[in-house]
Amino acid sequence: MTSANHRPIAVITGASSGIGAATAVALHEAGYSVVLGARRTDRLREVAEPLGGLALHLDVTDRTSVEAFAGRIPEAAVLVNNAGGALGADSVERADDERWRTMWETNVLGTVRLTRALLPVLEASSGGHVVNVGSIAGFETYAGGGGYTAAKHAVRALTKTLRLELLGRPVRVTEICPGLVETEFSLVRFAGDREKAKAVYHGMDPLTAGDVADCVAWVVTRPPRVNIDEIVVRPRDQATATAVWRGR
Repeated sequence: MTSANHRPIAVITGASSGIGAATAVALHEAGYSVVLGARRTDRLREVAEPLGGLALHLDVTDRTSVEAFAGRIPEAAVLVNNAGGALGADSVERADDERWRTMWETNVLGTVRLTRALLPVLEASSGGHVVNVGSIAGFETYAGGGGYTAAKHAVRALTKTLRLELLGRPVRVTEICPGLVETEFSLVRFAGDREKAKAVYHGMDPLTAGDVADCVAWVVTRPPRVNIDEIVVRPRDQATATAVWRGR
């Protein structure tokens, strides 16, 4: 696969909605051709087609799926590891093994699998960039968030490790750490309970998916000599994971 108009290629996981879909639009506008991966291929095509992008089925928890996905991508300059999410709000003493295992598989091992699979083509581009979409949950904790915060702490650790391991090679590494962003995140976390999901953002003005996508587009369009190690981006109404002003 080559870009017909010679645009550099950006690969985005979890791109069927939310931050992933917004990032596809932002990177297309920044001059990239986009290859999008997600499980919901119908919604993925709706994102990809207006951008002239390629929509490919991808389950980051399945090594075979990742390998098949990567096999369709012989060249790329940017990988945005966006697939992830939270499931439930279990306390540690009431942890649901399957939910915690899924969060680990999606957020952590999914990031490892995609990075490992595409690193050769990113390096071959002589200006590759791995962008991991983390969270403030990667360096803060809160009651009921043990499974998710543990996974995002791991993403933060592997991002910093990758940066060390790639030193001297032509690949940049960045982590984007958002606070509250109003997407399908909370709806998925609470198994489709719209009232619970809506309550997360009640009385405050959260970030949009586009706000985070702007951050991704900015870091990848810096000169190749510049590595933005991390960006922490929160709503003005949020100071920490639990300190949120809800006076609106």
